[in-house]
Amino acid sequence: MLIRAAVALLAGLLFGAGLALSGMINPAKVLGFLDIAGHWDPSLAGVMAAAIPVTALLYRLAGKRGSAVAGGPLPGPAKGIVDFRLVGGAAVFGLGWGLAGLCPGPAIADMVLDPRVMIFVVAMAVGMVVAKRLSGSGV
Repeated sequence: MLIRAAVALLAGLLFGAGLALSGMINPAKVLGFLDIAGHWDPSLAGVMAAAIPVTALLYRLAGKRGSAVAGGPLPGPAKGIVDFRLVGGAAVFGLGWGLAGLCPGPAIADMVLDPRVMIFVVAMAVGMVVAKRLSGSGV
């Protein structure tokens, strides 16, 4: 259990450091990427393009390994079912991202630099609880 928590902490710190280093915790950068009719900022596309080969390589290595670093099973691929929950969740995510320039990972990382982001994180957490309750899966 301790190893699993340590691996999760290390992964979270690495992810947060990557977001900070790339500038993706800055909502203005994200909104600049989404502003294709104005002053478009392509840096988010560069971050995504750089992440694809890294993810592909690590996904392939993880598959050969057969288990997670902390020893648990690796989740299988998604079933590919497109349903209302998937489409609705993507729409809500996109609305939040487009309106605030924040999504969950960068928002949590940005709380360290901008305490006002806590409003977004609290609203996000409330939305997650409401969604779970409405879906009948509990909390």
